[in-house]
Amino acid sequence: MSSETETTAGRKGYVFEIVKAVVIALVLSLVFVLIAAFAIKFFNIPTGAVPVINQVIRTLAVFLGCVISLRRPGSGWLRGVITGLTYSALAFVLFSVMGGGFTWDITLLNNIAFGTAAGLIGGIVAMVARKN
Repeated sequence: MSSETETTAGRKGYVFEIVKAVVIALVLSLVFVLIAAFAIKFFNIPTGAVPVINQVIRTLAVFLGCVISLRRPGSGWLRGVITGLTYSALAFVLFSVMGGGFTWDITLLNNIAFGTAAGLIGGIVAMVARKN
């Protein structure tokens, strides 16, 4: 096999891992949001806590998506950052459509920052975990 073919196959593997991580993070987000909605209703949690709960859910989903999916060696931090950014964009669209409208505010910037940071940390943790 030529080195060009190996490089192309390696890139496709990295892209597949990122796509897989984003899909896992989106599914986890939806599941966690449903669980949180039931908990909020059942335990009468104040509505002021909802944004914090949503941010924790998004951050945890990206982190877990990276740790579960990123397996190939090298550049875990970069693939984690790409995962976090991609997730943030797709989650914004998905939750905006579900919520009935797009809102451009500081929350979007927070989601991007936390998603990127969670992806960065998740990518690093995934690489360290694979070495051990």
